[in-house]
Amino acid sequence: MTTDQSASGGPRPTSRDARATNGPAPGGTDRQYRRDPGDKVRASAFDETDQGRATGSGPVDADRTARKRTSADDAPGKRAGTSADTAAGRTAAGKKASTGNGTDRDKAATGTAPGAGKKDEAGKKDEAGKKDEAGKKDEAGKKDEAGKKDEGGKTAGGDGAGADGGGMSDGKPAEGGSKPDGTPAEGESKPDPWAAFGPAPEPVPTWYGRLGRRVGRLLIHEWTLAAVASLALAVLMTWPTLRYPAHTLPQDYWDPSLQAWQMAWSGHILLTEPAQLWHANAFFPERWSFAFSDTLLGYAPAGMIGSGPEAALVRYNIMFVLAHALATFGAYVLARQLGASRTGAAVAGAAYTYAPWLLAQAGHLHVVSNGGIPLALAMLARGHGWSLRHGYRPERRHEGWVYAGWLVAAWQLSLGFGIGLPFAYVLAGIVLVAAVVWYAKRIFWRLKRPFGQRLFVADLIGGLIFAGVGVLMAIPYFTVTQLHPNAERTIDDIAVFSPPATGFVTAPAESLLWGGLHEGARSLLPWHPEMTLLPGFVLYALALGGLFFSVWKVRQRLLLLAGVLVAMALSMGTELFGGRFTYVPLFDHLPGWSGIRTPGRLMLWATLLLGLLAAGAVSAFAVRVREIYAERIPSWPSPWLRLATLVPLLLVIAEGTNTTPHPVVPAQPAAMRSVDGPLLVLPSGQNHDQPVMLWSTTRFQDIVNGGSGFTPRQLDDVRRVTMTFPDQTSVDYLRTLGVHNVLVLRDKIAGTPWEVSVDAPVDGLGITREEIGDVVVFRL
Repeated sequence: MTTDQSASGGPRPTSRDARATNGPAPGGTDRQYRRDPGDKVRASAFDETDQGRATGSGPVDADRTARKRTSADDAPGKRAGTSADTAAGRTAAGKKASTGNGTDRDKAATGTAPGAGKKDEAGKKDEAGKKDEAGKKDEAGKKDEAGKKDEGGKTAGGDGAGADGGGMSDGKPAEGGSKPDGTPAEGESKPDPWAAFGPAPEPVPTWYGRLGRRVGRLLIHEWTLAAVASLALAVLMTWPTLRYPAHTLPQDYWDPSLQAWQMAWSGHILLTEPAQLWHANAFFPERWSFAFSDTLLGYAPAGMIGSGPEAALVRYNIMFVLAHALATFGAYVLARQLGASRTGAAVAGAAYTYAPWLLAQAGHLHVVSNGGIPLALAMLARGHGWSLRHGYRPERRHEGWVYAGWLVAAWQLSLGFGIGLPFAYVLAGIVLVAAVVWYAKRIFWRLKRPFGQRLFVADLIGGLIFAGVGVLMAIPYFTVTQLHPNAERTIDDIAVFSPPATGFVTAPAESLLWGGLHEGARSLLPWHPEMTLLPGFVLYALALGGLFFSVWKVRQRLLLLAGVLVAMALSMGTELFGGRFTYVPLFDHLPGWSGIRTPGRLMLWATLLLGLLAAGAVSAFAVRVREIYAERIPSWPSPWLRLATLVPLLLVIAEGTNTTPHPVVPAQPAAMRSVDGPLLVLPSGQNHDQPVMLWSTTRFQDIVNGGSGFTPRQLDDVRRVTMTFPDQTSVDYLRTLGVHNVLVLRDKIAGTPWEVSVDAPVDGLGITREEIGDVVVFRL
């Protein structure tokens, strides 16, 4: 057992090397150099000099190396932390000895080395509480190393301290850095008490800083940029729709006036009497009159803003532009979700929205409002983790997108069945095919892929919502067909609007590029507004190229081509083999299909699929361009290569430019703002009555007038009987219906029987006549 005594003749210290290797210390026997296990002995100053390094943990410079060559005893009274720089100048009474030879080590062990502070036997304080003289400060005001306590066999400079005494050992300050009680020495700054807990935390950003960063990231997100670009393109391509939005309408003021009234009525009645939604103020005294045509019910929130004809016109024009923007954005998002590049997706979006055949549909907002179709498909594909290019990726599933997709699909259906009903059947077909393929792979190919209960629940709930909206929308229409058998179309009606094959290469008159050139071809079509179905020659070319050069697989290209051909065959109605194998089976067996008046509008699906084929080709071209400039040194594309990727997009946009007229809507007569209903406005007819419906949006009084996809028999009777108004027969008939007032528009009766009868005597009829501006008001 070793002791901790430093008296002469006591146990000799062993070197650190000896303890580390469990061998005898160099220069003597193991017994001679054995010391307490916690003690350390430094190597010779000559060894340190030869090796060019210090034995301590701190760095050694040239000055220290030179001083190590001097005697370890030439600087008595120096602090241990500083005398360690000398070759053998670090001593500690009863602890360490830093020597250059065996003699110095002996002296240090007996406490007789010069400058070594002496202590009593254990180097501790005596019972009287006095320190040894060696524990006092030297002349420079520094404490001698030997004056430190020698408790637990620790070195004066701290176990493992650096050679220059300035290091940290086990979290304790080096010798000379503080007093024995831990307080800082004179002239030294007080250490930071919190430094031991780690560095100061980074400043936490404020809530408005975080909000600003999030908003910034949102503003530069791809979807934000795509939405803004779609809106800007819509404003440009539909110009001058927003130039005079309170006075003009695109295409004509007949059907657009009707649709402006529809939005105004739905917004008004949902705020006042929601139960009367389907019983509109037009077609008095008919019931369910709001279901006489597609309702645009999904735009009802917009109809809640403003009142009167001017507000209705502004509302319509804004929604007209937004419908184009949504179509572009929806097709872009769908193409991106399926795996197309940004440029390819932009081509698909522009081609889907601004195909030349759609220019003839500018007067039908329910046809132009088709952006919910690709957007819903994109959301559903995203929620199920599926893309055309990469297939099914379960890790990308997200039920939130599934809910959103079904809700958007339901909203699209609420805009009208003319476009929404085929979409519903396509969506049902996609679900059916996906389910069959899923279970076929599990049963026959033994391929088990995760689907998830939450995703199944999302599809179930979303599908029920979609189906519920469809049923609620369908009930009024089935009721109308029961009350008005003439509202249901026959296959002969479909034949009237079925376009021939030449319609697929014929542009409407509104096309800026092809309208004038195709005037002769249009003259051969029985009803050219619904039979000019050119989707664009540029789109045809890009889709054809996509069959041979594309990012889609060959199987996928063939499926897209098959979809295009099926859609075009259905668009021809009864023109292709009489429709016996294409349109007629759907007309006979699918519920509600007979309500579709014009089969040519199914060209919408062919346009979308052609756009996806074109997107595949443009995406492959963009990939090839990146490969080319990646091989260049430096790898940077030339301006011509970068511009080349935009050429297809510019060509598609150029082919979609239009010359759509924007006529001024007839101003509302002052009498419509003051005369109560029920009333009849003469002259009455399909094109005359639609502006009258728009005029009624100030007060929404009941009016006999109305225009829709069919004409009720009662309205036909009113128009026939009132040709001789005012006379006793017509007055009695109108009283039977409950009509109180009749308004005759002087500026519209030229060449009609009312041009003479409006000023005829009314004596004996029990009615009065009053002039309000250019309107003659007969009160019954």
